[in-house]
Amino acid sequence: MRALVAAGAALLLTGCGPPVGVSRVSPRVVSSELTRSALNSSTPSLFSQNVLHRWNLTERFRRDPAGALEALHQLVVQDPDRRSTLFALAELSFNHADNTRNRTYYLESAVCAWAFLFPGGGDEEPPNELDPRLRTAADLYNRALTRALASHDGSMVDLRSALYPLPFGQQVAVHLKPDALRWDDRELVEFVPAAELRVRGLRARHRRAGIGAPLAARAVATDPEQRADDYLGPNARTSVTALLRIDDARRQLQEPMIHGFLEVYVGSDRRTVEIDGREVPLEVEPTAALAWTLSESPKWRWERRGFFFGDLLRQELPTNLTFAQPFQRGRIPVVFVHGTASSAGRWADMFNDLANDPRVRDRFQFWFFHYATGAPIPYSAMRLRDTLTEAVTNVDPEGTDPALRQMVVIGHSQGGLVAKMTAIDSGTIIWDTISSKPIGDLDVRPETRDLLERALFVRPLPFVRRVIFIATPHRGSALTTRAVVRWLGRFVRLPADVLGASADLLEGNGDALLLDPRGPRFGSVYSMRPGSPFLEALAATAIAPGIAAHSIIPVRGAEAGPNATDGVVTYESARIDGVESELVIPFSGHSVQGHPLAIEEVRRILLEHAAGVCETYGVACGPPGRDRPRAASS
Repeated sequence: MRALVAAGAALLLTGCGPPVGVSRVSPRVVSSELTRSALNSSTPSLFSQNVLHRWNLTERFRRDPAGALEALHQLVVQDPDRRSTLFALAELSFNHADNTRNRTYYLESAVCAWAFLFPGGGDEEPPNELDPRLRTAADLYNRALTRALASHDGSMVDLRSALYPLPFGQQVAVHLKPDALRWDDRELVEFVPAAELRVRGLRARHRRAGIGAPLAARAVATDPEQRADDYLGPNARTSVTALLRIDDARRQLQEPMIHGFLEVYVGSDRRTVEIDGREVPLEVEPTAALAWTLSESPKWRWERRGFFFGDLLRQELPTNLTFAQPFQRGRIPVVFVHGTASSAGRWADMFNDLANDPRVRDRFQFWFFHYATGAPIPYSAMRLRDTLTEAVTNVDPEGTDPALRQMVVIGHSQGGLVAKMTAIDSGTIIWDTISSKPIGDLDVRPETRDLLERALFVRPLPFVRRVIFIATPHRGSALTTRAVVRWLGRFVRLPADVLGASADLLEGNGDALLLDPRGPRFGSVYSMRPGSPFLEALAATAIAPGIAAHSIIPVRGAEAGPNATDGVVTYESARIDGVESELVIPFSGHSVQGHPLAIEEVRRILLEHAAGVCETYGVACGPPGRDRPRAASS
């Protein structure tokens, strides 16, 4: 009797509500369920779950995923145009590969995802461009390809011709052309999966969504002899994209052997690729590649060592100049000059943002100058002028690239002073702070006279057209007067040629020299002291005609004023007359290169500069489009 009552009560309870219903939850919960996939969850997407349900494979996939996947595979082989089933096979294969670490299923996922996206042949109507499966399929392809071609320990991606098995008896023959891994005169090696790198230390992460496995690669020189015009550095790194192209993919799904052609594209050289008669964007992770590059760069150890040891960089670098990529005709060079006890790595945020803006990237190329920051400023500026002159001659010996002669030089802190000395005609004003006699009347060796003339008698570089000063101590920094800074300055080892020239100058020319008789100091710290004769002479020298100048000045407070400072340089020291623009960045410290407002101001200046160059010379115009400056009519 009790059992009958209980059964009746249960029947009444189940009959109180419908078997189908809804419950009110947060939109975030629903959105999370709708956008879930094997890429971000252990549970496949609703699209693939629906396919399992359709073919009565839901329970089998739970108990025997390999068997369920084989059943889906047979359905696709029987009818390759089963698009939904093809997508499910791609996603569920990825899910199973993640669970088992069986690489054959990663490759199966990549092949099926490609066939879903690019069927090849036939007149099948493409999927709706708003179909969320398109982006998911592209990400499945990109990530599955990365893992399918991973090295044995998983740290690298192995790009080579090879025969790979698939889980259901098929094989994939991967073909790689012999020159596919060439970049300029370099060979690309050590392919790191960029999408698996967590970036730190950069304020923005730029990613160009598309097709292909985003990687970071090292470029090694194939010629053991360092060329004079090789400015990529001995261990250059770049972002690349690997693409396994499968022609007529859905037809090949029915074949025992699938042929794929492995293509490798450098991110800075190529943005799209033609597939099935249409241009498709390539997936690129430039910020991840940059972060990986900087994480293994020797630049950081150069910062302090380069300040104290004047010949360090000369010993470790074949040149003081590094290009972000091989020289590109028709693009204007932007030269970054770092500050004291610093390195080119400190430009990372600015370079990261500018190089990933297509309006800037298509019109400019980025160069980085390295120098011993403890050396005399005129000497460092001489090295910059000599290095840039040599580079321009090496990359364009015939002088046929007008964009190369519209150079922009950007200097931070001491680097701004160095940069200014590419854009002035000093006459004798700097020399007159050292000697009361003409240089020709001094008793020095010919090599000393030559160095002094090159360092202290400055002419503007004919190819520099614009300079940008960032937090530059035009009238010095009080920080250099502190006892600890003066003490540290005593440990600076000047470059050998500076030491030799200094000794030669001081010997026998005492009556002509205007240097401190208590012990002349030539290092940069002493040059940047407020009231320094050199600094006052440089500040009094105007920018040469035909060269535009701009100032970016950070201050810790809300606005500029007599007492405003960035903690190192005062506003009054950083400002100079004759600039085309001056931007004050409030609530900012001295290291302002990565500040969004500083980057935006540099972007504005560069785009205006490019527009003028395009209008006048018809170069650096960028690709045709609505943001292209109008070139002058011929």
